[in-house]
Amino acid sequence: MGKVLMIVLLAVIGLGSIGQPALAAADSSGSQELSTAEKRRLFREGAKLWPVYCNTCHNARPGSEKAPYEWNMIMMHMRTLGNIPPQNAKAILEYLKTQ
Repeated sequence: MGKVLMIVLLAVIGLGSIGQPALAAADSSGSQELSTAEKRRLFREGAKLWPVYCNTCHNARPGSEKAPYEWNMIMMHMRTLGNIPPQNAKAILEYLKTQ
């Protein structure tokens, strides 16, 4: 009984850690350290683009509603559905993460 419990425990721990590298990679994918001026520029651009791409289907919500890694995953999905160009998606993502 003790061996079975140990195996199950190790399996749960192993499965729980499977998504962690993927989340870390999603959070850092393509994001070199941006300068403050670049972050401001992207924020302003994202604020202009959010109504164009997102407000058509979604109500306004604070960016703090989601964690940064969640916004990364949401933007990957919505970029495909909304046919959002990469630079515009980057600006919208900065806007959502900074709000």
